[in-house]
Amino acid sequence: MTVNPIREASRRLVRELGFMKPTLAGTDMPPSSVHTLVEIGRRRSLTASELCEVLGLEKSSVSRLVQKLVRAGDLAEGASPHDGRAKPLCLTPKGRETLARIDAFASAQVRAALQCLPAHSYATVHQGMGAYADALAASRTKTPVLANPAPKITPGYQPGIIGRVVEMHAHYYTSTTGFGAFFESKVASGMAEFAGRLDHRVNQIWAATDGGGRIVGSIAIDGEDLGDHSAHLRWFIVGDGQRGNGVGRALLKEALSFCDACGFAKTRLWTFKGLDAARKLYEADGFILENEQTGQQWGTEVTEQTFVRDYQAG
Repeated sequence: MTVNPIREASRRLVRELGFMKPTLAGTDMPPSSVHTLVEIGRRRSLTASELCEVLGLEKSSVSRLVQKLVRAGDLAEGASPHDGRAKPLCLTPKGRETLARIDAFASAQVRAALQCLPAHSYATVHQGMGAYADALAASRTKTPVLANPAPKITPGYQPGIIGRVVEMHAHYYTSTTGFGAFFESKVASGMAEFAGRLDHRVNQIWAATDGGGRIVGSIAIDGEDLGDHSAHLRWFIVGDGQRGNGVGRALLKEALSFCDACGFAKTRLWTFKGLDAARKLYEADGFILENEQTGQQWGTEVTEQTFVRDYQAG
């Protein structure tokens, strides 16, 4: 269950961002005031009722908050040409100066944290935090979370694809089966060798990329290593957070369409017992179990399986 780890991470995030302190972002203001200036600055103006919705605070709390910022000279109340009762709130010159200091502090804080992470993880941090914030808001307001765009399936080499495919395999199979360095090195060496043959007509790789361009899935067809006019389906993996939403099915469809277009008599893949979700995908697309035996080709003893699919005319 992931509830407790997410709670722990949330508490740490609150502490590390400074929300346990009476003031925030290098100012003498409480967090609610800082957020008020940031949100009004982003939107140029907000009414008190709109601010209630954005901040998730009660009307009385927002009223006191606004009055304090107006008295401090950071906010000014205007008049709406459409509704005499509405009073749009805007930043004053003093408020804009305060916001500039807040932005500088917060940007430096984020940059310093990102420097402690590998660059390839930036998109994951962004997407994960955004998705969690959206889910919290949806839970509070009882509104559905908008679906993310479906990952894009793209054929051919892409910069970083070798390392990313190796990374996805290593993380998934280490956590689920206990595979270690032997397995990761086997994937890495195989991918590196295959990449040198991608310009051959019977070889291809596909990557699924999310909205940020990050590779979240892969599949490859090696049309040379088996001989006997058979294709080898390899490196089929879907990353964390993407399983169960059709990415694997879309990748497999692309690969098998390629096999049939090339006229391969058979398509084979090697896997092992226990990967039930993947097996359902294989069998739904015409694969049958051809062989099953105990082996150690991935560095740990498992029940190895071979699946085969015959050519299917379009």
